[in-house]
Amino acid sequence: MNAEFAYPWVLWFALIVPIIWVIRVLGDRRRRGVESSVPSRIAAAGMSLRTRFRWVTPLLLSLGLLAGLVALARPREAITDRKSQQDAIAIELVVDRSGSMKEPAEFEGTRTTRLIAVKKVVEQFVVGNGKELKGRAGDLLGLVVFGTYADTMMPLTQSHDVLVDAIRRVEIPRVESERSTAIGDALVLACARLKASEDSMKADLDDPNFEIKSKAIILLTDGENRAGDYSPDQAARLAAEWGIKIYIIGIRGGVRNQFGGLALGMGQEVNERRMTAVAEHTGGGFWGVSSLDDLADVYATIDELERTEVQISETTRYEELYHPFAVGCLILMFGGYVSRIGIAGEVA
Repeated sequence: MNAEFAYPWVLWFALIVPIIWVIRVLGDRRRRGVESSVPSRIAAAGMSLRTRFRWVTPLLLSLGLLAGLVALARPREAITDRKSQQDAIAIELVVDRSGSMKEPAEFEGTRTTRLIAVKKVVEQFVVGNGKELKGRAGDLLGLVVFGTYADTMMPLTQSHDVLVDAIRRVEIPRVESERSTAIGDALVLACARLKASEDSMKADLDDPNFEIKSKAIILLTDGENRAGDYSPDQAARLAAEWGIKIYIIGIRGGVRNQFGGLALGMGQEVNERRMTAVAEHTGGGFWGVSSLDDLADVYATIDELERTEVQISETTRYEELYHPFAVGCLILMFGGYVSRIGIAGEVA
């Protein structure tokens, strides 16, 4: 309980009470000195009721005065309300699962595939890794995957444990015809998901002016757009119109044949110039990585770009506690007055 007095200086007047009692005690001593000179037969008559209870009235009045002073000092409890507000961020994680993503690769000192390494880093982006990636607690995150076709693996959600489970279930398509690369379609689908989520929030809040603070797409690919109905450039124009930023991470290297050249039909090198133009058209950016061990650093950079400050507002209100003391003052004062009249009547 955080109690305080609004006017603590009023309590200094409480010193009057002991001063009054000191004066009274000295006065009683003088009276006793005078009474000792009266004839013994008067003293033998015993103490009167007034004499026995003469301390009641001053005691009640003193306590009443103290209670009144405490009430005037206004005891109160300070109650501090802290409210934090963080603007909503919605991010679509778009992951390439085309045939080239099954290529062997080194990641954290282990021989694995590109897709497995990417899934691990994306999962760390969502929940954090205790290092450069802090996790996205409270943000709306969704997952779109693409090969020849773009699919929604997880709609935008704040239930990140469910999202992580979806990330772990991403696999290369079993059918060869579904292993191409439809970057444009994946971007358009991600844009549509973000726009639909914002529109749904507007309807739920009944606020036509509501906007998600930041809408972003983080796309990872290791190839060039070779399938689908939409081009990356068309997706970029749509994203810019809807206020969505696109961040693209390109894994360099393509897929090599036994002679060191690019394997035909298995994907192409990332067109970094084109991907840079697509991303920058929306206010985003492009990063090319030659080593999968660099992925965490790139995601950490994007992680910092897509963060909002938590706004904390603090207000203090007071709950007044003087009421019992004010009531107590009135009761004690009235009691003192009544006792004084009673004793005076008895004497009469």
